[in-house]
This record gives sequence, structure tokens and C-alpha cells, in this order.
Amino acid sequence: MSDTPIKTPCVKVCIVDPLSSLCIGCGRSLQEIGGWLSMSPARRETIVSALPARLKALRARGVDRVPD
Repeated sequence: MSDTPIKTPCVKVCIVDPLSSLCIGCGRSLQEIGGWLSMSPARRETIVSALPARLKALRARGVDRVPD
């Protein structure tokens, strides 16, 4: 077992966009967030590589800030 902590893309802005079901902070789905600790490093890396495009798509729709 490694002592290296599991890296998470969480940025502590945990608000889920109702249209995409993605967190507007990190871009992960609720299923990905909930299962993060049990995922293999390869699965986490696959998800992390998809996050920039997901966040870009959210921003293109104007979903980029915490609602008032």
C-alpha cells in the first residue's frame, strides 16, 4: 500500500449543474465524486483527463459561478 495521497480534482465548489449533472467546480458527476476513493488510479486519470472539456462546456453555457 502506498502512502501517497489520492489526488482529487475537488476545488471545494460543490454545486451540481442540473442540466449536465456535473459539479461546476471540478466537472465530475455525483457518481464519480462518490466513487472516487474506490476507483483505480487508471480510472481516476481517465476522468481527470476529461475534466477540462467538461468544464469548458459548462462555461460555454454560462455555468461558471455560484448562483446568488
